[in-house]
Amino acid sequence: MQLTYERRKQLTYRFMMTPALLLMFIFIVFPAFYAFSLSLTNEALLGFAAKESSFVGLSNFERLFADPLFWNSLKVTLLFVIGSAVIGQFLLGFLSAVLLLRPIRFKAMFNAMICLPNAVPEMVVGFLWISMYASGEYGTLNRIVAWFGVDPQQWLYSFPLMAIIIVNTWRGVAFAMILLTSGLSSIPKDIYEAARVDGASDRQIFWRITIPMLMPTIFLYMFVSTVTTFAIFGLVYTLSRGGPANSTEILGIYIYNQSFTAFQLGYGASVAVVSLVVSMLIGVFYVRMFKVEV
Repeated sequence: MQLTYERRKQLTYRFMMTPALLLMFIFIVFPAFYAFSLSLTNEALLGFAAKESSFVGLSNFERLFADPLFWNSLKVTLLFVIGSAVIGQFLLGFLSAVLLLRPIRFKAMFNAMICLPNAVPEMVVGFLWISMYASGEYGTLNRIVAWFGVDPQQWLYSFPLMAIIIVNTWRGVAFAMILLTSGLSSIPKDIYEAARVDGASDRQIFWRITIPMLMPTIFLYMFVSTVTTFAIFGLVYTLSRGGPANSTEILGIYIYNQSFTAFQLGYGASVAVVSLVVSMLIGVFYVRMFKVEV
């Protein structure tokens, strides 16, 4: 039977999508199902369970929801995501996007300075900021605040969660700036000109034209940044290892500690499954409630 042009085009598109779907299955779908199957066992790296694991049903999940350390790590993760991705990165990225649309001096240098942190790997960023937050009078940040008469601080012990929020905000501003800049550039200039002809002030134009027309881009950014920040591990582990006193133990570090420090792979897998479900619920919330097109 001879194929029509539309049918051939559809088959071509599906063929081109096959490598991406295959990689998605190998690195996302299969590990998710494997983690779920592992969470139903008492698999471990040491002890009798390391030699022969057994099926335990939902026991790991019952233990999980009764563990105060899990709820603490979930709370820390949500505070970390809200403080860095939803508030810090968005506000600074939006401000940078607005400034880049204006004729400012050294615009290229300003753009490069904002984009550079996003090109640095998480672990490298962590080690860079360890030197910034170093205690004693020779720490970079302590030397800066000393000019204003402030005594040296142990930043990662006195303000641990705020310290890692600042680092992740600094690292992720570039993504917010690029996405919001594209959103601002897509707004037709004719709308602004018509509004000014009608006598609208700059404040009215901003709140009644710019923000409403930028909402799809804003919520798309919120969706992507929230989900990716929720999965961060290397940056926080390098800076604080989850301490002091579990004050920066996000879910990724909690999973690592339970799986490879306490050697309980089954229990760690149950935490990973719950983390995946929470991340998916956040994504569904953005897509359904705010009509984000992805």
